[in-house]
Amino acid sequence: MTRARVRGIYTTAVTRLLREGDHEVVQASDPIRERFEGSFETAPADVTVETTRERQGVEISGEPDAVETVAADLEALAIDAFRWESDVSRGAVFDAEVLETGGGGGAAVDLGEGRRGYLAYDAVDGYVDAGDRYRVQVSEPAPPWDDDRPRVDPALEVAGGLCTLSRDRSGVSAALRGERAEELVGMTDLLSVAVPDGWGLRWQGSAADADLEAMGTALEDAANRVRALEDALSDAPAEPGEPSLLAAPRRTEWIWFGRESRFELDGVRRRVETTMPGHHRTKAADRAASAAVDFAEAVCGSMGADTTDDDPFPFDAVARQFGPERGDRLEIGHGKPDGRLISLGRGEVTHWDPEGKLTLERSMSAGGSYDALGAPKESGDVAVTKFREGRWWYPTTYKAADGTVKGTYVNVCTPVELFPDTARYVDLYVDVIRRRDGTVEIVDADDLEAAVADGLVADELAEKAMDVAEAVERALSN
Repeated sequence: MTRARVRGIYTTAVTRLLREGDHEVVQASDPIRERFEGSFETAPADVTVETTRERQGVEISGEPDAVETVAADLEALAIDAFRWESDVSRGAVFDAEVLETGGGGGAAVDLGEGRRGYLAYDAVDGYVDAGDRYRVQVSEPAPPWDDDRPRVDPALEVAGGLCTLSRDRSGVSAALRGERAEELVGMTDLLSVAVPDGWGLRWQGSAADADLEAMGTALEDAANRVRALEDALSDAPAEPGEPSLLAAPRRTEWIWFGRESRFELDGVRRRVETTMPGHHRTKAADRAASAAVDFAEAVCGSMGADTTDDDPFPFDAVARQFGPERGDRLEIGHGKPDGRLISLGRGEVTHWDPEGKLTLERSMSAGGSYDALGAPKESGDVAVTKFREGRWWYPTTYKAADGTVKGTYVNVCTPVELFPDTARYVDLYVDVIRRRDGTVEIVDADDLEAAVADGLVADELAEKAMDVAEAVERALSN
């Protein structure tokens, strides 16, 4: 049985899913303990599931087999859930070389084989200069759709939910205050497990509820991981060498949730707690939305108001409170099935309606031509894009300065989400075009086939994409 620690805006739904899948959730937060029947152990976790910083999905890090099992369960949630393995996993150790320094609080470092990391200046003793080499460990990996580089630090540590062993610490301490901190430090002497030589022990806040047995199990687990890390590094040279991976004792995978995945998570959460339509869609849109969603659900719950999976998402109320609305600037976040996020630029919302539809206008730069349309890009051109929340496609019409239509390009994608600052989706390669002369054609179907062959797009999703493209082609041809 896999033991998982879960944190973030998807916690209630993921906890329910994992428990239904015969996994064990440990180190549960107080709200989770209150929502679920039965107890939760305060025990070491094999895997941690944590919401990513921008709330689009989750990071799954831990023992390789446990990560594989949990990631497979979450990937199967809905047709628009995507999964990627990281080549810069949490806890991995690299020899790194500083590429460049300058403004800001850190430097870009080369980790070898095209991998990059971010090293904060204040994590290093002394001045940091290009060409300097360090032995570093990944303290915060970055999802493929994020522009941030994985954060690395020169100090080695083995972190768990209850305790952390660090090479740059000594003795025993606790990340708590008061009597409980003193108790944890004192109780360490009663454990049958010794702190590894050269490592310092720090009990984390989650250890506050741990008994002596749980503390011993946590320290034993951390000590075993320290020995495994030391064994993996035993053949490494004493001084940092060429940028390369030295050890990757843990595995990290990423799950990106599309709109249908978020609504599926709503349904799972609804089996546990009062859940408004679009709970996860709204929380993913804006950090400020979390408190508003919690308040609305608390009021509904206290009044005995039930919600169902068939209730519509209140786009009107959510957009009026958090955006986007007419006059706002909106970015087109063009996700790719390999995990990358490409910005197609920003435009002004020129039309908006409460049903989840909006029009975005962008001024185009001269030079080149519009893909597949064969029309030149000229000064004064305007791209008019029409989005609808939840639709599997969106059209962009390119117009010259005098209003003449140069052609229409319909992008087939996972269901669009209209967040306050970004229209977000994952591109499914295949598209439909209508040229200036009125001819209609499906394009790039071979790119979709290649993505399926490469394992980037599942067969079911590819079939859906082609069905959508064919329906759009028929509509444009009439």
